[in-house]
Amino acid sequence: MNLIVAVDKNWGIGFRNKLLVSIPEDMKFFRSQTNGKVIVMGRKTLESFPNGLPLKNRTNIVLTKNPDYQVKGAVICHSVEESLKELKKYPTEDIYVIGGDSVYKQFLPYCNVAHITRVDHAYEADTYFPDIEKLPEWRLTGESEEKTYFDLEFTFCRYEKQEA
Repeated sequence: MNLIVAVDKNWGIGFRNKLLVSIPEDMKFFRSQTNGKVIVMGRKTLESFPNGLPLKNRTNIVLTKNPDYQVKGAVICHSVEESLKELKKYPTEDIYVIGGDSVYKQFLPYCNVAHITRVDHAYEADTYFPDIEKLPEWRLTGESEEKTYFDLEFTFCRYEKQEA
C-alpha cells in the first residue's frame, strides 16, 4: 500500500482543512500516481475537494465515523478494519492513502511506500504528517532534483519500509 502527501519543513500538511500550498507539478504528480487507482481518505479530505465530490477515474474509499454519511461515487467505510477488508479487493500496489492526518496515522503501519513532496518552507499548519525520517523502519530510497515553483523549492521523495 502507498501513501502520497506534500509536507512542509515541519511535516505540516494542512491548515483549516486546506492544503498548505498548491504546486502545479505536485498536483500533476498526484494525478499521475493515483489515476485509475484506489484512494483512501477521511471525510474532511473528501469535503476539501472541489464541490466535495470524489476524484474522477479512481476508486474513492472514504473513512468516517458517521453511520449515516453517504456520497455518490465513493465507498464509505466506518473503521480501519472495515477499510482494510474492502481494500483486499484491490492489488496493494494500486492503493494510495491520501489523508488527512488521522487517516495517514492509522494507515501508516499498513503502507510500504511513501511518496512525499518535501516543500522547503514552514507554513502555519494545524495538521501534520508523522516525521517519517524519525521512524527506523522507513528509508529514503529515491529523491528528485530540487525543483522550484516561483521562489518555492521542493523535492519529490520516495520512502520505503524496510522489512525487520
